[in-house]
Amino acid sequence: MKSVLPPLVSLLTVGAVLAVLPFTLSDYNVSLAAQVGIYFIAVLGLNVLTGYSGQISIGHGAFMAIGGYTTAVMSRDHHTNLVATMVIAFAICFVVGLLVGLPALRLSGVYLALATFALAVSVVQLPLKWSNFLGGRDGAQTSQTVSHLWLYGAAWTASAILFVLAWLILRGRVGRAFRAVRDSEIAAVASGIELPVYKTLAFGISAAYAGVAGSLFVLATNGFAAPAEFGVVLSLQLLVGAAVAGLGSLWGVLAGAAFVGLLPSVSSSVPVVGSNHGRDVVFGAAVVLVMLVLPGGFAGLLARLRRFAGA
Repeated sequence: MKSVLPPLVSLLTVGAVLAVLPFTLSDYNVSLAAQVGIYFIAVLGLNVLTGYSGQISIGHGAFMAIGGYTTAVMSRDHHTNLVATMVIAFAICFVVGLLVGLPALRLSGVYLALATFALAVSVVQLPLKWSNFLGGRDGAQTSQTVSHLWLYGAAWTASAILFVLAWLILRGRVGRAFRAVRDSEIAAVASGIELPVYKTLAFGISAAYAGVAGSLFVLATNGFAAPAEFGVVLSLQLLVGAAVAGLGSLWGVLAGAAFVGLLPSVSSSVPVVGSNHGRDVVFGAAVVLVMLVLPGGFAGLLARLRRFAGA
């Protein structure tokens, strides 16, 4: 009970702050905070895959694209409730993640990263192929748009639900199996763990989270799902967010999400002499600096602070 109480108090405190926050911010800043919530979900899902099962993915922007187009098409063609489209995106991306996870069983390390990179590159080409259905380069438009306050509430409510779900999964038998696979596949098999089951399950869970994030991501872009919004850069941003958060820990995810969600907006206002891409320069420099100062991510910093406090 004592080990559960401090994290619970921290979660309740963060929840209380997030509940009050939108009423103290401008409409623009509420939209930024909602964006952080969207990245929170995607980074959380990627951390389940990479941080806990040890499988590197540079293709989670593809799953976000699937979730985003699910919301756009279901809203446009069937006038489905936007919250319901998130549930549908979760289910579809879970199945797609399982299917992607099957061939990934034969890959690991850089080879798996390259395979998922190919996924990120190829999926965004599908709307161009099926332009009559998915809108081509112009994208698909939802039949409804939402306010920034609605988006904030939806993003952080979904974040809370999915965080609790991830915590329950990872603290139980499945989480222990994920960590065993990450630490040593040979030892995991010797312990009786079904390697294919847990590796594909990690892909499915991670993809489902990305699908919900993609569904919300489309609503944040005025209801437009367009190929350009889900490029490879998005997948790289999620990987950066997971690294900043700290792989193998849930407690730094908020910091990782805030980093990738807010830094592009902040860095765009920083003048960089002699550069036409000042935002990209500042973002890249910040990533390098954080990795040098916090090699274990924000979760590693929290662990060191706890050890210092207990000394």
